[in-house]
Amino acid sequence: MLTSRDVSSLVIDNLCNQASGQNFTVSCFYFDFAAQNEQSPTTILGSLLKQLVFGLDEIPEEISEAYEGRKNSIGGQGPQMSDILKMLQITSDKKPAFICIDALDECAHLARLLDSLGQLLQQSPGTRIFMTGRPHILPEIERHLAGGVTSISISPKSNDVVTYLHSRLGADTTPDAMDSTPKAEILRKIPSDISEMYVKAATLREIL
Repeated sequence: MLTSRDVSSLVIDNLCNQASGQNFTVSCFYFDFAAQNEQSPTTILGSLLKQLVFGLDEIPEEISEAYEGRKNSIGGQGPQMSDILKMLQITSDKKPAFICIDALDECAHLARLLDSLGQLLQQSPGTRIFMTGRPHILPEIERHLAGGVTSISISPKSNDVVTYLHSRLGADTTPDAMDSTPKAEILRKIPSDISEMYVKAATLREIL
């Protein structure tokens, strides 16, 4: 059974394998619910920028100068959002860039981040963005990235869920702690609840 992180990992691995023999760079970011306060749009795009710069043959002079200028400013303030967007544009001018963002629904500053990504896409024709997240954020993504979004819905099949549950129950280190009745309830209830959740999400999407 694939989670959004599994799907993202497959995409990132595939892109990295291709990038090694082709002329493009790859960067990725995973949103951690427990670290929301530390994941501002500036730090997120800054992290992506560092990865893309690392994938270049050499650091562009404009980026080196920008960092040196910030380092010498009062307090050694890091680059601002406008600076980072310009530098991301420079990296994509050097090599096309793929940006992968996983668990976007955990972003505490979704609107601001999407606005920045929208600006990046407008300024950088060589940039492509792959994102994963729960279905409820799709309207927000489409609103901020109008005309440039292709979405794919991934939902678990009941048989996959049952197979996964069997494997987890089979790996239980204390199998005698639970008899067949709770196990049967787990195998009945969880697949049913997951199916119901995806039906509600699909219905909400149709209403929106």
